[in-house]
Amino acid sequence: MSQVQSPASRDAILATATGKVKRHLLPMMVFIYFLSFIDRTNVALAKGAFQADLGITAAMYGFGAGIFFWGYALLEVPSNLLAHRIGPRRWIARIAVTWGAISALMMFVQGEWSFYAFRTLLGIAEAGLFPALMYVTTLWFAQRDRAVAVGWIYTAPALGLTIGNPLGGALMQLDGLGGLHGWQWMFLLEGVPTVIFGIVLWFVFPDLPRDATWLTAAEADAIESNAAGQGGSHAAAHAPSKEWISVLKRPSTILIALIYFFNQIGFVGLYFFIPSMVQQMQASTPLMVGLLSSSVGIGFLLGVLILPRIKRFFESDMVFLGVVTAGLLISATVFLATSLPAIQLVLFTTTAFFAGGILPIFWSVAMKRLQGIQAAAGLAFINTIGLIGGFVGPSVFGLVERETGRSASGFIVIAITALLGLILIPVLARVLRTEAGLAPSGVLRASHP
Repeated sequence: MSQVQSPASRDAILATATGKVKRHLLPMMVFIYFLSFIDRTNVALAKGAFQADLGITAAMYGFGAGIFFWGYALLEVPSNLLAHRIGPRRWIARIAVTWGAISALMMFVQGEWSFYAFRTLLGIAEAGLFPALMYVTTLWFAQRDRAVAVGWIYTAPALGLTIGNPLGGALMQLDGLGGLHGWQWMFLLEGVPTVIFGIVLWFVFPDLPRDATWLTAAEADAIESNAAGQGGSHAAAHAPSKEWISVLKRPSTILIALIYFFNQIGFVGLYFFIPSMVQQMQASTPLMVGLLSSSVGIGFLLGVLILPRIKRFFESDMVFLGVVTAGLLISATVFLATSLPAIQLVLFTTTAFFAGGILPIFWSVAMKRLQGIQAAAGLAFINTIGLIGGFVGPSVFGLVERETGRSASGFIVIAITALLGLILIPVLARVLRTEAGLAPSGVLRASHP
């Protein structure tokens, strides 16, 4: 005779299962994203050496730093659809091995055009990693747990900036060892570990809850029943192509993508140019530049750990997004109004707190409205638009530095993009209310714009 579980019993099983996922799966997701962030941003520490050794100017550097995002963006949607089709384990492992190898090969950059070529190839190789991680989140976490789960995933780039900059600065000081420049050692020694961990993932990363040996059958069923991509959402998970294409045309999807686009222009520009800003404050050594540059990573880390928890006190997602975006605008504006290095270092931290800390909330809002193959396609589309912002940001920062002679002038870009995002948030709230009104009542109750 089958035993009917009470709601309290089901909740207890789900809570136990979710705790196991946080202990077993999240650390692997965090670590692979940590490695990817180090491998895509360590070029910031090489900016000065590139100019001295290879004649790569600030504008060339900005274009090359940003061109990474073109290859990444063009392949986001097809890459994440492949992750859905063949399983996240094999696809994420493949991504890690190829981008780690190309990151190590960055040591062979010879000048402007080889720099552009390697950055483009790196973007192509890494395409789909982040939306694949977001898609995995929809398979393993109930909606109520996703903001915190994504917050933990975002500790990876935060730690990448906090730890990666000092680590890269230290590796840069190997300059001359074995006849190699310091930046060559940095690319080599930070790319190889990614290849190794990608191979490890192939053997240990489960595709679905039912594949995890560390979950009981009841726990796996509880997770799949509460996750968007499986269980009760089986039909949506296997929707025909026209269903996932339609989600790309949805006004809310487009508006979320635009807000993310503006966020990424400012934030990506900031973390690619923070070492240059610190260097112009007369930091004396590469290690000191790396240590002071980690202020952005510290702010980012605090943001992704604190803001998702504060969000629980807000009933409306849109109000909270507006408050955080307003904080970003104020922080950038105050930075532009002061010239004291000590205050500017603090404002590096607060700006990253708001610009980076908003991201888990943002993705939670996006995932709430997508499931199954629609989640794979929609999340990849949103990230694609954000990646275009990732290209625009460093390019614009480089042009602003060329015109003003100061890397810190990039904060003008941060202030403008924060203002544009703030203007779009009430528009998004209105669109979400309209879409919810056209949907079944259960969707309306779940939307909370």
